[in-house]
Amino acid sequence: MPSKKALVRRPGPRLADGLVTHITRAEVDVALAVEQWEAYVDTLGAQGWETVEVGAADDCPDAVFVEDAVVMYKNVALITRPGAGSRRGETAGVAEAVTGLGCSVNRIVEPGTLEGGDILKVDDMIYVGRGGRTNAAGVRQLRAVFEPLGARVVAVPMSTVLHLKSAVTALPDGTVIGYPPVVDQPALFPRFLPVPEESGGHVVLLGGDRLLLAASAPRTAELLAGLGYEPVVVDISEFEKLEGCVTCLSVRLRELYS
Repeated sequence: MPSKKALVRRPGPRLADGLVTHITRAEVDVALAVEQWEAYVDTLGAQGWETVEVGAADDCPDAVFVEDAVVMYKNVALITRPGAGSRRGETAGVAEAVTGLGCSVNRIVEPGTLEGGDILKVDDMIYVGRGGRTNAAGVRQLRAVFEPLGARVVAVPMSTVLHLKSAVTALPDGTVIGYPPVVDQPALFPRFLPVPEESGGHVVLLGGDRLLLAASAPRTAELLAGLGYEPVVVDISEFEKLEGCVTCLSVRLRELYS
């Protein structure tokens, strides 16, 4: 029986100081961001997900993007080593949370760097973005942990966005979707569907045909609805100002062993 737990972490008081790499900095309304985060968490709950709140890391402005601190495969957690030094304080609380859920825990170690936003899992295929935050040593360590468990790891070069999942995610049938101008090599994916908005390339699989999608991608929502999916829309405008998307605000744990 698949588990439906999701790790989340409340935005901290320094959110507006979060890192911006590939876009122009815009002013973040922290109070609105908290409201949007609470609505995001409520939406997960309404879709049958049990949210587990990770302890605060208020000294880390980007800590709300909890997905970057851990990669899950089956019941195994790989605690990352963020490529941005200012984010390394985020991992301790996440490690504590997954340990408490009974996961087997591994860690990326120096000189490796890897952030969870660079990981896209499609069944037993793990695509890892090789860009500014994840290095070759991190890719090698990822392979060493997950390939013995049955995963196949494919490294994907990136140059135009922060993380791999800033460019592409996957539909329930395994089709990879993305906005072509920010996808370096769409031919690396067996099936690729272009979408009309950059934020439309980011979906969270909620179960069945339901897809969590940002309000900033209405044309993509229409496209996906036309393909038989049910878009569930959330407004995350304040997180998008920090290169955040619907995927990075939670870590979905689908294969916890009871």
